[in-house]
Amino acid sequence: MKFLVTGAAGFIGYHVAARLLADGHQVVSIDNLNDYYDVALKIARLDLLVNKPKFQFIKLDLADREGIAAMFAEHNFQRVIHLAAQAGVRYSLENPLAYADANLIGHLNVLEGCRRNNVEHLLYASSSSVYGLNRKLPFSTEDSVDHPISLYAATKKANELMSHSYSHLYGIPTTGLRFFTVYGPWGRPDMALFKFTKAILAGESIDVYNHGEMYRDFTYVDDITEAIVRLQAIIPQADPEWVVEEGSPTTSSAPYHVYNIGNNTPVKLMEYISVLEQALGITACKNMLSMQSGDIVDTHANTAELYNAISFEPATSVQDGVKRFVNWYQEFYKFQ
Repeated sequence: MKFLVTGAAGFIGYHVAARLLADGHQVVSIDNLNDYYDVALKIARLDLLVNKPKFQFIKLDLADREGIAAMFAEHNFQRVIHLAAQAGVRYSLENPLAYADANLIGHLNVLEGCRRNNVEHLLYASSSSVYGLNRKLPFSTEDSVDHPISLYAATKKANELMSHSYSHLYGIPTTGLRFFTVYGPWGRPDMALFKFTKAILAGESIDVYNHGEMYRDFTYVDDITEAIVRLQAIIPQADPEWVVEEGSPTTSSAPYHVYNIGNNTPVKLMEYISVLEQALGITACKNMLSMQSGDIVDTHANTAELYNAISFEPATSVQDGVKRFVNWYQEFYKFQ
């Protein structure tokens, strides 16, 4: 099949594009290669894809309405996996307009492209951040997600709502993917594992927020990729019997669905750091700090619905996943 994968120069996008190519599919990807983090890392990811015969890269910004429309019109995509976005909870406090451009206008442009070009299935990245002030664990797709605590989370909730409206109005099958703290090789420099590893190897202290009293459902990137590849074949179907008063919030009378993709095994932040210390053979100097604005204290994914749909759920342990990241990091940045 022919796929559009937005954000193939990004962390998850690169892994998904590589997997689809390995499976024999044709992949077109767009990315604007912005400088939110090291562009050289994005280029290095792309370098592993560009020479593959069924891969095409187009440098294009999601907010470029005419450019996105022309790209969709030129290609006959069967599936769209929309992973490009302005990421980062904390950065949304500093530069909120970047999130409006990439995550709201950009998502709308992708929806319009799918609408006008008969795309069979749109999958898009949402986030565990949508659970916001929720305290009942594990987080279930049956729960209300109406109280986000960062603009980033609000834009991801908005993406789910926008997608539902297009599924309802135009019959476009859409699947939202609520990712839980993704990590692994080729990860993002703004995320904890990357920042911790860089600081520890440089002999610097690491910032540990909420004094380490946080749990995260750390999910290895290969598990995320496997779930996405399986879900692209599960096209949501309209259910004319569904009604708001009795139906699940993540299904609909429209061809619409939302899934949690997490490890279903939350790990305390201090344990995560300990696993990293063991993988590096170095004890970190820790700078214990209070909670940051916009952060959720604990995350834990209920993945029963995901397993029912694709007979798979993430299960890579942090011991294995962190070790693989450290091996990649030391090789990529040439640490002995």
